[in-house]
Amino acid sequence: MRILIAGATGLTGRTLTRKIQQSGRTPVALVRDSSDLSVLPDGVETRTADLTALPDDVAEGMDAVIFAAGSGGDTPESLTDAIDRDGAISLIEKAKKAGVQRFVMLSSVGADTPEKGLEGLRHYLKAKHDADAHLKTAGIDFTIVRPVSLTDEDGTGRIEVSSDHVSGDTISREDVAEVLERCVSVPEASGAVFELCKGDESISDAMGHINRAA
Repeated sequence: MRILIAGATGLTGRTLTRKIQQSGRTPVALVRDSSDLSVLPDGVETRTADLTALPDDVAEGMDAVIFAAGSGGDTPESLTDAIDRDGAISLIEKAKKAGVQRFVMLSSVGADTPEKGLEGLRHYLKAKHDADAHLKTAGIDFTIVRPVSLTDEDGTGRIEVSSDHVSGDTISREDVAEVLERCVSVPEASGAVFELCKGDESISDAMGHINRAA
């Protein structure tokens, strides 16, 4: 299985790329000309493109796509829109055209109600909301993962998932990456939209009962 990863050189994306490689599948890192490729595992295939101007064939030959890119809440609103909304929507459409089997979106808790988010994050959450809404109706198999605040701690392998609201407020990037990697092929993840935090259940068990999107 060949998996295109947008945001592969980011803090979560580089861990995700490594986990996909270790699983025996083939990660393909979507990178820009200016990307620091030294953070990627040895031997990882790359595909050069910018999320703000994706070529039509960017997803050709891919079995799945994972969007793990994010501008965060500290970038100008125009860049947030260009990456988190327009870039994501463009990649969704190109993945659909290429016959990609599943599109996995790394979103954020609060994307359902961006107007209720912290003032500095509302525009970012609105961009995520719009991208998620497009994915739900795009006509491609999808999973939307909405973690709480990310930490750089070692993963525990134990999580909590909910189609409503989770009880915790942190989760490690490593555990998020593990969940994203599994979402490309777990049948229960098809059409699922769920929040994610650190919890008491093993990732394998939690992934087995993800509630489908309403």
